[in-house]
Amino acid sequence: MSLKEEFVDLAKACGADLVGVAPVSRFAADDPVFKLLPSARSVIGIAFRILRGTYRGTEEGTTFYQYTTMAVENMEETVMPIALLRLSNFLEEKGFTASPQRRNQTIRQEEGGTNPEVAYDAISRGRRAENRMDFEAAAVKCGLGELGFHGALLTDDFGPFVRYVFILTDAELEADPIVAPHLCDRCGECARGCPGHAIDAATGRRDDWRCAAYYIGANGLKNPFMPPDAFKDFPDRLKIIAGEAEIDEERAKKIIDNIWFYPPAQHSYPCSICGRACDTACYRHLEAKGALKRKFARPFRSRAEWKFNLSDFEPNGGSNVL
Repeated sequence: MSLKEEFVDLAKACGADLVGVAPVSRFAADDPVFKLLPSARSVIGIAFRILRGTYRGTEEGTTFYQYTTMAVENMEETVMPIALLRLSNFLEEKGFTASPQRRNQTIRQEEGGTNPEVAYDAISRGRRAENRMDFEAAAVKCGLGELGFHGALLTDDFGPFVRYVFILTDAELEADPIVAPHLCDRCGECARGCPGHAIDAATGRRDDWRCAAYYIGANGLKNPFMPPDAFKDFPDRLKIIAGEAEIDEERAKKIIDNIWFYPPAQHSYPCSICGRACDTACYRHLEAKGALKRKFARPFRSRAEWKFNLSDFEPNGGSNVL
């Protein structure tokens, strides 16, 4: 059994679903990979599925913590780091240096940016992030999948329902081919599915601050915990609630500070009320056109989408609080 075969077997035993290897020749000479491990010869991408079931509460409008706690917090802080350590230990037992790379959720490389999955006041910005890997680009180079219109990694088995980490190593492992794009047809469902219109319908580019506000429930039409008088001190409150307000960084912070309807998880992870609506819209489209290899007994969505009416938030309107 080759070193790569042993590695893949152990990765699967650690809960990984996909493993891909890129030779460092696929990376530009100034890529952070060479600053992180100058002796690197291989970059190993390791992807873990996000369970379809973690999205069910949001899809049904019944419970909203499973996605954040099980698909974000525990994946990022427990499942993937433990696997990274075991797999890196394996390589080092074989005499090769292994440098595990996971996302630092609270660091942004660019000034003024944010990570919608993390509370904005917990994020550090600036020079400390200069040597951060481009995870999406590296995942493509490792052959894990292709990039979709909204920038998410799309895989044949799980669509966008994956998270991934990397190991840089001086071991020369057999490379995997780069996946030829074939899943994303630029249908735009990801942009249409966003409750805050945070994805540009023409370019697929995401406005992270707008996303951050609607990720945690600024759109009352898709938030059963929002009281009828939400954002009462905002002159354009109905536009905010409908996902149509003009939002920049400062306004996003003010809106976020007024979204207290649902308790956060730990590690500065606010609860995702939208449940990554862009990804679920993408997944439904891929499933409906038969593009995904992994099949399920029932389609992800089998009935009309639930939502409230804007009139529920008008004076003397109804109450939608569960």
